Amino acid sequence: MTLTEELTQRRENSAKVIPQDKYRVMQHSTKELLDAKLSEKAVQTGDILPDFKLPDENQNEVTLNDVLQDKYLIISFYRGGWCPYCNMELRALQQFSSDFKNLGADLVAISPETPDNSSTTSEKNELQFKILSDIDNQYAKTLNLAFEMPEDLRDVYHSFGLHVNQHNGNNNYELPMPATYVIDKNKTVVYDFVPEDYTQRLDPKEILEFLKGL
Repeated sequence: MTLTEELTQRRENSAKVIPQDKYRVMQHSTKELLDAKLSEKAVQTGDILPDFKLPDENQNEVTLNDVLQDKYLIISFYRGGWCPYCNMELRALQQFSSDFKNLGADLVAISPETPDNSSTTSEKNELQFKILSDIDNQYAKTLNLAFEMPEDLRDVYHSFGLHVNQHNGNNNYELPMPATYVIDKNKTVVYDFVPEDYTQRLDPKEILEFLKGL
């Protein structure tokens, strides 16, 4: 089953099992992001990606140059290890990581989780690529990817036992859109996927086909 198929199955199941009042809140918050066309303000293909210095899961500082060692770099932004859609995407990326490498592309993931929580995410998904902590979404903000969760959505997540503030080590309840970028050695974005809908992710098979065409 492809990642796209897994995500579709997850969405369909969620619509059935999540109480309708809570599901409506979740749907409405996504619609607000779509209506705001948040993705149109984000970094896109042709833009130069700014540098970063972020801690990895072992709290070692990592720069963009550190991870941009091959011809291309795939950067995946995810919300956190508490998000089932993110875990599905991370596992799918791991499955294709050697294929990406064979085509000259390294891989890194970025989330607003603290390094300790990033380490947990990495371990439970058996990831072999680096995941970096973008504390307070400072880097995501420079790319116009970050947004603040509405109060009613926070309440819904709390009712599920999901406390974003604890995972991120702050109380601002900001998350990044689950964007994926492919950049070249000049740090130019050559491919972008920036969905407002957190249930939509770029299938690794599409990344693979794009890299084959370069």
